[in-house]
Amino acid sequence: MTNKDKDTLLIVDDVPTNLGILFSYLREFGFNVCVAENGEDALEQIPYTEPELILLDVMMPGIDGFETCRRLKANAETRDIPIIFMTALSDTVDKVKGFEIGAVDYITKPVQQEEVLARITAHLTLRKQQKILEKQKLELQQQNSELEAFAHTVAHDLKNPVNAIKGYSALIIEDLESSIAEPELLLEDLQKIEQAGKKMVNIIDAILLLASARSQEVHMEALNMAEIVTGVQQRLAHTITEYQGEIITPKTWPTAQGYAPWIEEVWTNYLSNGLKYGGKPPYLKLDASPDKNGYIRFWLHDNGRGLTVSEQSRLFVPFTRINQTRVEGHGLGLSIVQRIVEKCGGRVGIESQVGQGSTFYFTLPVKNEK
Repeated sequence: MTNKDKDTLLIVDDVPTNLGILFSYLREFGFNVCVAENGEDALEQIPYTEPELILLDVMMPGIDGFETCRRLKANAETRDIPIIFMTALSDTVDKVKGFEIGAVDYITKPVQQEEVLARITAHLTLRKQQKILEKQKLELQQQNSELEAFAHTVAHDLKNPVNAIKGYSALIIEDLESSIAEPELLLEDLQKIEQAGKKMVNIIDAILLLASARSQEVHMEALNMAEIVTGVQQRLAHTITEYQGEIITPKTWPTAQGYAPWIEEVWTNYLSNGLKYGGKPPYLKLDASPDKNGYIRFWLHDNGRGLTVSEQSRLFVPFTRINQTRVEGHGLGLSIVQRIVEKCGGRVGIESQVGQGSTFYFTLPVKNEK
C-alpha cells in the first residue's frame, strides 16, 4: 500500500507523551499520522496534510480545542473533516458543547488505544460512505438536469423541421388542388421536405449517440485516423461540393487510442460546422501533434470570422445550462462531441480570435489505459 492509499490522521495535543503513544500505535495499523502541539499549528498544517480525520485535544494553551473546531467548521474546505475530541473532562455540558460545534465523537483520557482505533475506523468508514452517497447524489442531480435540459434542447431543435414539413406539405396540397400549375414549385417543396426530414434524422441520431455515450462500454483501440477522416469526407461529399470547401489533411497521422465510430462523429461535427460556418468558400486545415502528457492533439482550423471570448465560452455548453444562448451552428453537436471525447479519455476545446478563424481540437491518449 502506498502513502496515497493510506488514510491520513492529524493528532492535536499539547502533551508530547500522548502524541508519541498515539503516533506509534496508529502508524502500526497503516495510517499516515501527522501531529500538532496546539490549535494554531493544526490550522496551519491542515491545508497541506489534508487529513481524513482529526483527533483534537480540548484543553490546550492558546487556541483550545473548541475554538479550533469552530474555525475548521467555519471553513468550507475543512468543515467536513470528522473531529474526535480527546478530553479528561467528564462534564456532560462540555461534551454537548463539542457536539454542537461539529465534533462527531469524544474519547476520554487517559485514552484506551483499542477504543481510539475502533472509533477512528468507524468514523472513517462513515465518512467514506457519506462521500460515496454525496457523489451519487451529485451525479443523479446532474443526470436529471441534463435530461431535462436535453429534452428542452431536442424539442426546440425538432420544432423547426416539423414546422417546415407541415408548411411545405400544405403548399403541395394547394398545388395538387390547382392541378400543379407550376411543377417546379412542387419539386422545390418536396426537396425542402426532404431536407427537413434529414435534419430530424440527424437530431435523432444525435440522441442515440448521446445515449450510447452514457451507457456503452467502449473498447479503446489504435485508430487509423487517415481512414476515419477519408470516410468522413466521403460522408460529407455533398456538403463539401455545396459550399465549395477545400480540405487539407496531413500525409500521415500519429496513432492514438479511441473508439472509431465515435471519433468519426467528432470529425463529422467539426468538418460540417467548418464547412457551414467557416469562410466563404471554406478552407479547412486538419492536423495533429503529440503533447508532453501522453496525448495527441487533433485539430481543425477554419478561415471563418473567428469567435469572441463570450461566444467561445458558450460552445461546449453542458445541457445543464439551458438558458445559455448557443452560438449559431454550434449547438447540440458540440455538447455530444465533448461527452464522447471525455469518455475516450480526452478533452475538447477551441482557440479563436476574431478575424483569424478558429481552431477546434480534441485530444486522445497514445496508450490504451482502459
